Amino acid sequence: MMSFETLVVRIEGTVANVTLNRPDAKNAMNNQMVLDLMACFEGLKNQAEVRVIVLSGANRTFCAGGDLKEMSQADHSAADYFSAVLDQMLCAINEAPQVVVAKIEGAAMGGGFGLVCVADIAIASTEATMGLPEVRLGIVPAIISPYVIERIGVSRARELMLTGRRFDGLEALTYGVIHEAVVPEALESRVKVVIDEIKLCSPQALAACKQLIFTVKDQSTTATAPYRTALLGEMRRSADGQEGMKAFIEKRAAKWVQDS
Repeated sequence: MMSFETLVVRIEGTVANVTLNRPDAKNAMNNQMVLDLMACFEGLKNQAEVRVIVLSGANRTFCAGGDLKEMSQADHSAADYFSAVLDQMLCAINEAPQVVVAKIEGAAMGGGFGLVCVADIAIASTEATMGLPEVRLGIVPAIISPYVIERIGVSRARELMLTGRRFDGLEALTYGVIHEAVVPEALESRVKVVIDEIKLCSPQALAACKQLIFTVKDQSTTATAPYRTALLGEMRRSADGQEGMKAFIEKRAAKWVQDS
């Protein structure tokens, strides 16, 4: 059982539900939440039975951004320390061995928008509200910027970062921020469908596939050829690889599907 001050974590079989839980502050990220998210994802990293992590917010609000009241009162050294921890936390979510699914409703602003950008799969309500309002507050989205730019590209990032304007779930879909936008009443069921699809996949292969993505994305095909060849061979010889191919030939569900 994982217990945190600002999160509710519920593990049900192969799925870990991580809920941001500061509803009175619209789940704005304070320093404690940053530490809690870091500890939570570090703790889940070695739980091989967990294949999917669903990240959501309490009371139908994803995350309103950073806690501005706390931020404005912090001394410089403390603020710099937590900025560094925020970056480590985003990296931990981004590179988690599990599939991270963001379920977005209500606000996903600033740092909350950054959380969306480090999720593997992001599904939002059409009525969700997103944006990068930092420049309107006299600050910049410095820590989340690499993840935002990687997600939506330089051109769109420039427009959104330099206007601070808000947009809804349908616009977020066209910008490439999220992967699906559904009406609010269909959000829960659509996330469940995606989870069920992930459960058909080998846990070992999911983790290896995520590592593959981060290894090859910024290198040439020539540089990564030995790694890719070795990885395919390793996975083909692995227990999951052997079981998956055998199950396909025998026209049955693989063991990991039966265990879900």
